[in-house]
Amino acid sequence: MPYSRWFTRRPLVLAAALAVAGTLSACGSSGDPGHTAHTGTPTSQTTATASPTTTAKPGPTVSDAAAQSLCDAIRPELSNFRVQGPTLGRVGMNLIVHPWGLQHGIDVLNNKSVVDTVTSQTCPEVRQEAIEALEVPDLASVIVGR
Repeated sequence: MPYSRWFTRRPLVLAAALAVAGTLSACGSSGDPGHTAHTGTPTSQTTATASPTTTAKPGPTVSDAAAQSLCDAIRPELSNFRVQGPTLGRVGMNLIVHPWGLQHGIDVLNNKSVVDTVTSQTCPEVRQEAIEALEVPDLASVIVGR
């Protein structure tokens, strides 16, 4: 399906994508994980260290229906990812993943690996084809934000 026709047939996806893009651009990022935004108020600099007893927060619980929904959304776009190339394909993948997360109450921005976990368990062949088409080591590396 041509790129422009895809957007005209999916106005809700486009609206969600624009909302996500606006939110992400408002957040800003320097690419430096240690970078914090300047707030304009003077603060003292402190260094926080993680306690050795700190455990990783568990990933979100994803229902079988939500997992299948993600697979069903990615599957028909695989050929578009191949035709458009990895750069546009990655944009397309974000246009699938972010609205999916919003729809199912899954915080994809703070837990990008959820996409790999869900697709590995529900549709490993779709995940592998997407990884190959997008030329990435995993799907989490495609997701933009924070």
